[in-house]
Amino acid sequence: MGGFTLIELLIVIAIIAILAAIILPVLDKAKQTAINVECLNNERQLQLCWHLYVGENNDHLVPNNSIAFIEPGTNTSTSNTGSSTSWLPDMDAKTEINPSNIMNGALFPFNSQLGIYHCPGDMSTLQTPNGQPLAQLRWRSYNMSQSMNGWPDCPSPGYPRGLSQVLPMWATLNAIKTPRPNNAFIFIDENSDSIIDAQFGCPPISENWSVWWDMPSSRHNRGANLSFADGHVEHWKWAVPKIFYGDYVQPVANNEMPDYQRIQGAMKQDWNDEPNYNY
Repeated sequence: MGGFTLIELLIVIAIIAILAAIILPVLDKAKQTAINVECLNNERQLQLCWHLYVGENNDHLVPNNSIAFIEPGTNTSTSNTGSSTSWLPDMDAKTEINPSNIMNGALFPFNSQLGIYHCPGDMSTLQTPNGQPLAQLRWRSYNMSQSMNGWPDCPSPGYPRGLSQVLPMWATLNAIKTPRPNNAFIFIDENSDSIIDAQFGCPPISENWSVWWDMPSSRHNRGANLSFADGHVEHWKWAVPKIFYGDYVQPVANNEMPDYQRIQGAMKQDWNDEPNYNY
C-alpha cells in the first residue's frame, strides 16, 4: 500500500488549516462567554451578600469606606484614608499581597469564597509597593459605587464637611429612588490599571468635571459587568475600549462621553429622597 503523495499531504494540511481557522475563533468566543458568565455570577454572589447585610441591619447599606486620595495627573496616591468598618477595607488592590482585607470586610461573613472577589478575565498581577511586578494574580477586581453608603463625612481635601458636599449617596435600601433600584448599580468590575481602593467614584453631573476618577473595565468584549440594587446583573458594552493612561483624574474623551454619562446615570446625583444622612 503506497503512502500519501506530496500533493495529498498538502491538501490535508490545507484542510486542517481551514478547519482550525473556523474552529479556533468559535472556541475562543465560547471561552470568553464562559469567563463573562462567571464574572456575572461573582457579582451576583457579592450583591446577594450585600442584600443579606441589608436584611440583618434594618435596611441600612453596608459601609463603603475604602477611599484613596490621589494626585491629579499621576498614578500615585497622595494619602489614604479608611475606616475599620467597610464592605472591604482594601486600600490598594495592586499591592494587597494577602486577602486579609477581604476577609475583614463586612460582607465576607455572608460568603467566605475568595474567588467571588476576582474576575476570571482579570489577568493583572500583584506588585510590590515600589511597583515591582509579582507572579501572583490579584485578589480583587470589583469596586462598589460611591452612591452606596459611600462615607459622606470622609475628611476630604478642600471639603471640611466631608465628601457629602459634592457626592450624594444613599444610606438605606428603601431610600434608593432616583435612579430606581433596577438602574442603580452596586458592583462594577474596574479597569485593572486604574483600580486602587474599593470604592468606584465618579463626579456628579452637576460638577461638570468630565473626568474619570475610576474607570470601568472593558475586558469582556469591550464591556464591563455590573450588579444592581434590585438584585439583577448586567453586561454593558462600551462605545470605545476603556484605556487608562496613568492619570487618576483622566479627562473623558469625546467618543467615550456616552459611556461616562451612562455610568453617571446609574449613580445618585443629588440629596433628594435621602432622609438618613445629616449632610
